[in-house]
Amino acid sequence: MIQTPYYLIDKSKLQINMEKIARLRELSGAKALLALKCFATWGVFDFMAEYMDGTTSSSLNEVRLGRERFGKETHAYSVAYADHEIDEVVSHADKIIFNSISQLTRFSDQSKNIIRGLRLNPGVSSSTFDLADPARPFSRLGEWDLNKVEPVMEMISGFMIHNNCENGDFALFDRMLGDIEQKFGPLLKKAEWVSLGGGIHFTGEDYPLEQFAERLKRFSGEFNVQVYLEPGEASITKSTTLETTVLDTLFNGKNLAIVDSSIEAHMLDLLIYRENAKIEPNQGEHRYMICGKSCLAGDIFGEFDFPTELKIGDRISVQDAAGYTMVKKNWFNGVRMPSIAIRELDGSIRTVREFDYADFEHSLS
Repeated sequence: MIQTPYYLIDKSKLQINMEKIARLRELSGAKALLALKCFATWGVFDFMAEYMDGTTSSSLNEVRLGRERFGKETHAYSVAYADHEIDEVVSHADKIIFNSISQLTRFSDQSKNIIRGLRLNPGVSSSTFDLADPARPFSRLGEWDLNKVEPVMEMISGFMIHNNCENGDFALFDRMLGDIEQKFGPLLKKAEWVSLGGGIHFTGEDYPLEQFAERLKRFSGEFNVQVYLEPGEASITKSTTLETTVLDTLFNGKNLAIVDSSIEAHMLDLLIYRENAKIEPNQGEHRYMICGKSCLAGDIFGEFDFPTELKIGDRISVQDAAGYTMVKKNWFNGVRMPSIAIRELDGSIRTVREFDYADFEHSLS
């Protein structure tokens, strides 16, 4: 058995998402780019590349990883590029999308030989978290004034509009796209391509994929643009677990079980957004608070029900552990970094990355 903790990517579950993405591409004509900010475990890129069109990035490191490990079409985006990195960014990208008119004009010479785009902010989003809301007051994410964008249209050929966040409501997506069409219609008619970003949960079990495809196709036809999507979570949802082992149990008014992992170090979004982990089937007569092993008092995965009492050495699989985990994992407390393993389609499991003391030491100075 592999030493816990480790992330286990199951290709058979990943394939379910990939096939839905391929179906959407077929029905709508849209292209799908993996959002590396959510998932960048390149050990499965060759598999994902069979179903997707390329990658989109948020930094120099990500755009280089996309070019070198995924291949196909490579989009570069960043909230802001630095003078010392722009040339290398351009060298790895097919398209570069600037966050502001200021950045677009500042780096016009360096980017003149590749396709350029600009991020637009429609002022509406599906986010229920102010922290993640691209349309929050005074947002720095994209341009919103048509009158300012019009004069630079000769410098760009398309737009990126990312305003969905964990949006599984097609009706809400439809309404917000209507807002975008109304607000930015004159600009869209001059574009050749439009990326509608990520955050659309179209690989969910009950999502109306055909309606979604028809809406994308209609948008594409009305404005005569190539539509791009940037699925992150939608690409990898329910494909991966975080495998842990119970190290200790105690009672302090509640039954507690401490595992060899940490939400702050290994599933940071749970801490940031004050959410519980997912453990299945979460049924039984014995309720435990599952706790991480770091010194942070709030390092807690959540409370779950088990059919029998937990004991030291028991294994617990934390579900849906692919998105914003491996890209955010850190060395807090020097807690052992989870290995990364892949379950192949034939059921065999192989470890593709292990981390040791040298990795911890070399991450510091």
